[in-house]
This record gives sequence, structure tokens and C-alpha cells, in this order.
Amino acid sequence: MRKIVKQVAAIDVAKNELVVCLGRMYDDWTPELFAGKTFANNAKGMTSMLAWVRKLHNEEIPVRFVMEATGVYHESLVYYLNDELQEVSIVLPNKISNYMRTLETKTITDKTASEAIALFGLERRLDKWKRPKEIFRKLRQLTRERDQIVQERTIVKNQLHAEQTEAHPGKSTLARIKSRIKMLDKQETEIKQEIAALIATDAETKKAVALITTVSGVGVLTAAIILAETNGFEHIRNKRQLASYAGFDVKEKQSGISIKGKPRISKKGNKNLRKAMHLPALAAIRYDERFKAIFSRIVSKHGIKMKAAVAVQRKILEMTYTIFKTGKKYDKNYLNELITINT
Repeated sequence: MRKIVKQVAAIDVAKNELVVCLGRMYDDWTPELFAGKTFANNAKGMTSMLAWVRKLHNEEIPVRFVMEATGVYHESLVYYLNDELQEVSIVLPNKISNYMRTLETKTITDKTASEAIALFGLERRLDKWKRPKEIFRKLRQLTRERDQIVQERTIVKNQLHAEQTEAHPGKSTLARIKSRIKMLDKQETEIKQEIAALIATDAETKKAVALITTVSGVGVLTAAIILAETNGFEHIRNKRQLASYAGFDVKEKQSGISIKGKPRISKKGNKNLRKAMHLPALAAIRYDERFKAIFSRIVSKHGIKMKAAVAVQRKILEMTYTIFKTGKKYDKNYLNELITINT
């Protein structure tokens, strides 16, 4: 008689729904998907889902809950399961989408997605999710709030420009718009101050920020975003994985000799992390010979400045990881010194 060696509860998380698929692996390495059900993505639905899983799974073998990192919709569920002492693994969306291409699934639905996650969880050895340090959770809240304020301010400034260019702009309208911009400026300043104060309360985080900000173009705010969005590089094992997590990994479409698309970054990772690299890259290209050389080399090869800028963004992010892991400050003059030695 076959024995069960592994069990997973795979969850495709949406804004309002949790589509669950239960799977198990036998000792002859044969996977089986044996149950599926949909629950509401709220407190009541989570409780019902866990009770359902406990009722159906084999109690002798622990069950691992596996889900994709879907924006913020999965976070409440993860914390709930962790509070209930359940094992949880979170997988990057691009890993699941790449895995689904290997299956014979022609139609992608929430149900087939949960089934793919279940098979992926059964076949792969996944890291167990750990609660992030409280300071990283708070930093993520603050940095994301600031980003929303910046986006809102951009919209309001566009409204101001549109009103000012009218033939007869309304004085009261202009006053209200300017007042909103002033308020948003004040809120952004308050958040930046709160971020700085929060970093100062934790010696380890303060040291990490000091190291990361030695990289050209990277300031305290960018360092805070990087640490917050990666939980201090908690589950990052190498630079390639970090690039994939941020969505900087390159995807390519090719079929024989007939179909070949241009290589593009996947953009399936953490958009907040990817977005934070934009301004640091522009500054690094301008003031750092290392990144200027990377930018110039790619532009001369492809003639596309945006492609070169994205390459620098990825390089800066990878550099922060290296600096964090080695504990060594970034040397801006390294390239010049290397050229001098070789000549």
C-alpha cells in the first residue's frame, strides 16, 4: 500500500476569493490532487478554509500551505495561518507561470492556477515563510504610503498645470489645488522623518542602511524600501534570485527559427522594489564611472537608452545585496583603480 510522504494546500489568492486545491505525494513519487474548494478572502473564509483542510488531510503528515505573492491580498491569510501554527511557503508569480507552461493546461483559471501551485508545491522543496521583523513591516507601510502620496501629488500638479493654462483659470480653484499640494508635501516630509526615526531605533537596520547607502545613487529612502520589500533579504540566496524577485529577470520568446521576440524584463516581481531603482540609476549613470560604463556599453550595442538604464537599475540592486551580505562598503573608485593597475 502506498504511503503519503507530503501534503500541500495550494491557494490561488484573489481580492475576494481563496481558491484552494489539496494535493499529496506518495512514496512512489506520484502526485495526486484530491480536493478543491473556494472560500471568501476574509476572516470567516480563512477560518472555514483551515477547518476544511484539517478535516480532509492526513493528520500523520504535516500540510504545507503554498501560495503566490499576490500584491497585498495574500498577507492577511499568511499572518492568520502563521498565528495558527501552520507551515506556509510563498512563491514568486513568475515561478508559477513558468511552471504552468510545462503542464498540459490550455485554459488558465483560478482553479487551474491553484492546481498548478499544488503540483509545484509537491514537486519542489520550498522555504518556510517567516514573519518579517517588525521594523521591516513598519518601513514597508511607510515607504508605500509615501509612494502613494507622491503619485497623488503628481496628479494634483498636473491638474494645477491644466488649470493654469486655461484662458480664464479660477482663482479659488488654483488656491485649493495649491493647498492640496502643500498638504501632500508636508505629509511626505513627515513620513521621511518617521522613516529616519524608525531606522535609528534599530542598530542592525541602521548599520545595514549605512552600508547600502554607500552605493552610488542610493539614499536612505531607497535603502529603506529595499530592506522593507525584501525583509532584509530574508529569503534571497543570490543576485539572480533577487533580480527575479524584483521583476528584472529577462524573458525571451523563441520557437525554432520562425518566432523570436525581443528579450524583455518580466516585470512579474515586486514593482515597489523595481520602481525604487529608477532615480538611483539616473544618478549613478551621471556620477559613477562603473555604472556609466555599463550604460554606455549597452547603448553602443543596442542603441536603446531605456534598456541600458534598466540594466543599471538591476546592477545597483544586486550591488546593494552584495554590500549587505559582505558587510563591505561600496568603493566608487574601484574601476579607476583597476584601470590604473592594469595600465
